[in-house]
Amino acid sequence: MSSLIAIDHVTQRFPGVVALDDVSLAIERGELHAIVGENGAGKSTLMKVLSGVIADYEGQILLRGRPVRFADTRDAEAAGIAIIHQELNLVEDLSAAANIFLGREKRTVLGLLDDRSMERAAAGLLVQLECHVSPRQPVRELRVGDQQLVEIAKALSLETDVLIMDEPTSALTESEVARLFRVIERLRQRGVTILYISHKMDEVFRLADRITVLRDGRLIRTLRRADTGPREVTHLMVGREIEAVHLGTGRHPGEVVLEVRELSLPWTGHARSWRLKDISFTLRRGEILGIAGLMGAGRTELLECLFGSSAEPPRGAILLDGRAVRFEHPEEATKAGIALVTEDRKRLGLFANLDVGENITVCTLRQAAPGGVVNWAAQRRLAEGVVRDLGVKTAGTAAAITSLSGGNQQKAVIGRWLLTKPKVLLLDDPTRGVDVGAKAELYRLMDRLCRDGLGIIVTSSELPELLTLCDRILVLCEGRLTGEFSRPEATEQRIMEAATQRGA
Repeated sequence: MSSLIAIDHVTQRFPGVVALDDVSLAIERGELHAIVGENGAGKSTLMKVLSGVIADYEGQILLRGRPVRFADTRDAEAAGIAIIHQELNLVEDLSAAANIFLGREKRTVLGLLDDRSMERAAAGLLVQLECHVSPRQPVRELRVGDQQLVEIAKALSLETDVLIMDEPTSALTESEVARLFRVIERLRQRGVTILYISHKMDEVFRLADRITVLRDGRLIRTLRRADTGPREVTHLMVGREIEAVHLGTGRHPGEVVLEVRELSLPWTGHARSWRLKDISFTLRRGEILGIAGLMGAGRTELLECLFGSSAEPPRGAILLDGRAVRFEHPEEATKAGIALVTEDRKRLGLFANLDVGENITVCTLRQAAPGGVVNWAAQRRLAEGVVRDLGVKTAGTAAAITSLSGGNQQKAVIGRWLLTKPKVLLLDDPTRGVDVGAKAELYRLMDRLCRDGLGIIVTSSELPELLTLCDRILVLCEGRLTGEFSRPEATEQRIMEAATQRGA
C-alpha cells in the first residue's frame, strides 16, 4: 500500500489548551486506520484538520504527495475527503433526502429542485444501510440512531476516497452496528480509505489494519492490529493499566422512592397506537435500575414520561415517595427531585452559547443568587466544584462548552443535574461517545451516588455496561416490558432474548 495522506508536524492550539502537539502520521491507501485515545486526546481535532473543519493550524497535510490546506469541508470534499461527525450535523426541519444532498441539490433542466430524483437516490443509499426510513421524513422526527444513519448516507453519497468516521456506532443498536460493518466492508472493497475513531476496543480490533494512539494531543504510537492487543492499546491511551471496574460488594437498596403503575404513552397516527404500554416497576433508594432494549423499544420515551417531557401526556400512575405526581413540564419534575441526562447531548443537553460554568449552574443559579442577584464568585465556586469532583478537562469554567471533548461535555451535563440534589437520577445512555477511562470514572461515580442513597435509572445500548452497573435490569421490546432480571439472573443472552420478543 502506498501512502495516501501524510500529516506532517501538525499542531493546533486553542485558548489554554494544546489540542494537537507536533503530530506526524502516514495513512496508507485503502486501509482502515483506527485513531484511539481518551476524551481530549486530540482525535476529533485531528480529523477536523483533515476534513477542512479547522483550517488554521501549524504544520502541513500532504494528499497524494501534494501539500493541501482546505478552507472548509466543501474544499475537502472536492478533494475526496468526507467526515461523519460524532455530534450529528443535520438540519432538523429538512427531510432525510434534503439533508443527504444539502449543498449539492439535484435540479431539473429548468433549474428547479428535483425532489423526486433526490428521494430516489436517498432511498437507494438508505437501502445500502438496510435502514427503513422514508427519505421524505423530517430529520427531527427520527431517533438518534436513525439520524446517525442519515449522516452516514450523506457521506456515502459523496463517493469519497477517504471517509472519516468519528464514533459512528455510538447511537446504534447491535443489529445496526452489524449493518454498518457490512457497509464498511463494501466500501473497502471499492478501495475507500477509512479513518475510524472509536472508544470500543472490540470494534477497533475487528476492523482496523493499523491503530494510532493519541494522548494529551501527542501521537504515542502506531501499531499493526496483528502485533498488539486491547490491553496494550488501552494502556498506551491512558498511560497506565486499566483494570476491570469492580464496584465493591453488593448494595443494599432502601425503601421505594419511585413507583410506576401501568404507564402507557399514546402514539397518535401510528399503527401500533402506543409507544409504551402497561409498564409497571419500582425503584428503591440506593439502587441502580437498568433499562435494556433495542432501538425503538421505548427506553428514551420511558424516561421522558418520568421527567414530564414526553411527546404526549402519559397514562397510568407515577408515585414519588409514595405520593402520586403528574408532571406537565420538566421544571416541575426537577423541583420534585427528578433529573434527566438526555442521550442527545448536542441538541437537548448543552447551551452552546454559554461557557462551561454557566452550563453547569444553569439549573441552580438560585444557590448563587441571595436576594435574587447572582453572586458570580459563588456561581464560579459551584461550577469549579463540579469540574474538580467529576474530573472535567477544561481550560477553566469560563471556557466555551463547545471547546470540550464530547466526554467532558457529558460530565458537565451530569454535574449540572447533580447540583439539583435529585432523589431520582435518570441517565439516558450516559456513556455514549465516552472513552474507556472516563467510563470507569462514571461507573464509580454512579456507584458512589447510589451508595449515598440516590435512586438511579440508566439506559444503555451496551449490555456489558448494564451488567456491570445495575442491581436489576428491565427489558423493553416495542414499548412493552418483556423481562426483569436481578443481578445474579442477568446474562447478555437472556436480555437479548427478552429484547427480541414481540409484544402481544
